[in-house]
Amino acid sequence: MTLKIIYEDTHLLCLEKPQGIPSQSDKTEDEDLQTIALNYLKNSNNKPYIGLIHRLDRPVGGVILYAKTPFANAELSKQLQNHQTAKEYLTVVCGKPETNKMVLEDYIKKLKTINMSKITTQDDKQGKYAKLEFEVLGTVVTETEGVLSLLKVKLFTGRHHQIRVQLANANLPIWGDNKYNKAFVERKDFTFIALWSYKFGFYHPKTKQYLEFISLPTSFPFTLFELDNLL
Repeated sequence: MTLKIIYEDTHLLCLEKPQGIPSQSDKTEDEDLQTIALNYLKNSNNKPYIGLIHRLDRPVGGVILYAKTPFANAELSKQLQNHQTAKEYLTVVCGKPETNKMVLEDYIKKLKTINMSKITTQDDKQGKYAKLEFEVLGTVVTETEGVLSLLKVKLFTGRHHQIRVQLANANLPIWGDNKYNKAFVERKDFTFIALWSYKFGFYHPKTKQYLEFISLPTSFPFTLFELDNLL
C-alpha cells in the first residue's frame, strides 16, 4: 500500500488513513498502518521509530498523526492528556437534527466482550464522561437512503466509539454503521461507515507552532454534499 503523506518532518508523520485498515496491529494480524509507516521509514533510517499519537477505529478514515521520535511522542501525548489538541470529524447521519448546533454530554460504558459501548448513567462506576458538539452543514433527501445530514463534529473527550454511540443515542445514527445503526445491522450489503477524521490540530513538539492538518473524504455518501463550499 502506498502511504498518502499529508505532512512529514524530523519529528512527525501525518497520514491520511484509508478506511478498513487498523491504525496499529491488533489481534486480527491484518496489515496495519503503523507497521506500513515503520517500513516506509526504514528506507531512510536504520533505526526508525514510530509512535501512535491518536487512534482511529478501523472503519474510519482521515487524518492520523504518528511521532517519529520518542520525544515527539511524549510531548504530543501530554497535549492529548491536557486537551490541547483539536479533533474534528465529518459524518453523514440518517435524519435531520432539530437544531443546527448541538452539544451532547453523556456517560459511556465500554462493553469489552463485544467491542461496543453504550450510554450509561453518571452513577455507573464504569461510565466515563463524554462530550461533543456538532454543526449541521447540509441536509439532502435521497430516493434510496432517505433524509441524510452532513455534520461537523468537534470532540472534547476521546471515548470508545464515542461519536457513533452519542449520535445513535440522539436518534442520529451514522450512515453505514453496522454496530449502532439498526438499519445497517440488518442490511446485507457491505458499506464503510460515513465517519471521517477531517481535522487534527496540535502544537509542534519542538517549535511549539500550532499546526492543523485537513483531509476530505471522497466516497459516498459524502459525495452527496459539496464539501469544498460547505467547509
